[in-house]
Amino acid sequence: MRRWHGNEWAILLTLSLGFFMTLLDLTIVNIAIPNMIDKLHASLDEVLWVLNAYILILAVLLITSGRLGDLRGPRTLFIYGVAVFTVASLLCGLSQNPAELIGARVIQGLGAALMMPQTMTLIIATFPADRRGAAMGVWGAVAGLATIAGPTVGGLIVTTLGWRWIFFVNLPIGVLVLVMAFVIIPDVRPGRRQKLDVWGVLIASAALFYFTFALIEGQRYNWNIWIWTLLAAGFVIFGIFLLQQRARQDNEPLVPFALFRDRNYTVMNFVSATVSIGMIGMFLPMTIYFQSVLGFSALKAGLVMAPASLLAMPIAPLAGRLTDRIGGKYILMFGLTMYAAGCFWLLAVAGVGTHWTTLIPSMCVVGIGVGCVFAPMVTMAMQNVDPRMAGAASGVMNTIRQVGSAIGSAAVGAILQHQMAGSLADEAAKRAAELPPDYRDAFVDGFRNVKGAGLGPVTQQIPASAHIPKDVLAQLKHVALEVFGYRFVAAMRPAIALPALVVLAGAAACTAIRTRKTPAEPEVPVELSA
Repeated sequence: MRRWHGNEWAILLTLSLGFFMTLLDLTIVNIAIPNMIDKLHASLDEVLWVLNAYILILAVLLITSGRLGDLRGPRTLFIYGVAVFTVASLLCGLSQNPAELIGARVIQGLGAALMMPQTMTLIIATFPADRRGAAMGVWGAVAGLATIAGPTVGGLIVTTLGWRWIFFVNLPIGVLVLVMAFVIIPDVRPGRRQKLDVWGVLIASAALFYFTFALIEGQRYNWNIWIWTLLAAGFVIFGIFLLQQRARQDNEPLVPFALFRDRNYTVMNFVSATVSIGMIGMFLPMTIYFQSVLGFSALKAGLVMAPASLLAMPIAPLAGRLTDRIGGKYILMFGLTMYAAGCFWLLAVAGVGTHWTTLIPSMCVVGIGVGCVFAPMVTMAMQNVDPRMAGAASGVMNTIRQVGSAIGSAAVGAILQHQMAGSLADEAAKRAAELPPDYRDAFVDGFRNVKGAGLGPVTQQIPASAHIPKDVLAQLKHVALEVFGYRFVAAMRPAIALPALVVLAGAAACTAIRTRKTPAEPEVPVELSA
């Protein structure tokens, strides 16, 4: 393997494998939630924190770890991140209760935060500008594949092996990436000693923690005064951070404002947020729809989503090469528009009794869109960034993506909650006529007490009694499933339409992209070593 030391494509393969692990663990847990609840005897809130703890740590630490890569060397931070992530994956799989699993996910999030920004930094340091789009195409294929392959891979693993293996599967990949990183990736360090802005780290981390925590927990606490207080505190602390950074711009700030003088970088950060909102906004309700409304197994739900992954994977490198040749503006606009079109097509055909084959064409359109998004988006964002600030630029962009994911999840959850809170009881009242008279009032009352989107088993809404005849019990369960299914489909339409419209706003923002030729890259003093 030594002969591959410094080979740019071997470096890209190493980075892509590590990047794939971190993104896959953002989506793979969703489809394992029912299995975790059953095997760990956990509440829904506890299992949701298995997902949210990872997202929270990522959002809080990405800017800091990106800047640390600039100061201490991206290879070093990448290796630390892979090691922490791999050990944490083992701890996740060995967890015996929800608290242990949540703690291990926090550590896993730390490893992912150390690793993720360094991938983009090392690609910039490795590939010249005229081949960077192709490299970002591969990176984009990995990003798109991991984002939308999570349900497919997770469904297969959970169905055949159980939830623990969604974490154990990271172990051989992590060990392989560690070996490859030591042998293949050269050490790239700044030519002079630099300092970390410790106060900037503390203030930014506090602002991101308050803001992201409030978004994650808002639905659970019905957006009460404490949630809004946390959001306000996050905005105030962020304002303090901006003032503190403004005063440090000549003294190695955590976030160099010079990054945002490049219009393309600024626009691409906005587009990145819309993409995150759009993807989380679609796949969260679709996962519930497939399993709770259509009755798909975790594996079948993942396989229905698989065409999107299979199309995105070969299209993304092609989009990257085209970005090198003709620029990425119109490729990105096409990808975002196709993604939104796929979402709207999905809504048009989705119903309570929709056959899985009817859903495939829309998933194919979504996959084409995803394949045309990541490579041009990241290439245009980073093409004019000074390599000495690549870590900071990557950290900021990845942080915005994670905050966008939290916003998308919160917005979709709030819409589902609002749409279903009152309508379930109304739908139950309409369908109660199908039931024997003695059970109608209790059936409707059961749905009237449901809060939120009704994500628990709908059979809990039937009247509890040991004396219900079996045929009546079966009838109650059937009608309860119909009530949930019809109301969820109705609630899902605005819940998915909103993120699709946000993605279209991202496409419109692309009109502000400058298409002039990239200026010559500045010479950067670096030290290379084995």
